[in-house]
Amino acid sequence: QVQLVESGGGLVQAGGSLRLSCAASGRSFSSRAMGWFRQAPGKEREFVAAISWSGGSTAYADSVKGRFTISRDNAKNTAYLQMTSLKPEDTAVFYCAADRGIGHASKNLLDYHYWGQGTQVTVSS
Repeated sequence: QVQLVESGGGLVQAGGSLRLSCAASGRSFSSRAMGWFRQAPGKEREFVAAISWSGGSTAYADSVKGRFTISRDNAKNTAYLQMTSLKPEDTAVFYCAADRGIGHASKNLLDYHYWGQGTQVTVSS
């Protein structure tokens, strides 16, 4: 079992920055890929960013490429999402997820087995 707890969400003006953290407990964090997804009201959950087990490979949604950076610290069992140049359309609940043990940075929601409770990010115009 892996438990995930997100933090760092909040209200920010357009153009601002936030850093989300995802603290993991349980087994095998360092062998799992981690992903960030988001869900806006009335929309489906969508992929944002992913990082492989080693941190050597990352993937991003086109909508956030160049603005968001995913990273991880396996010694601290924590993954991060640094968000810059935030836009109102980034407003959503952000979720971190751990994969089933595949290890590579997948964009596929179905590859992720463990989910956090989510943290709200609101970007005002």
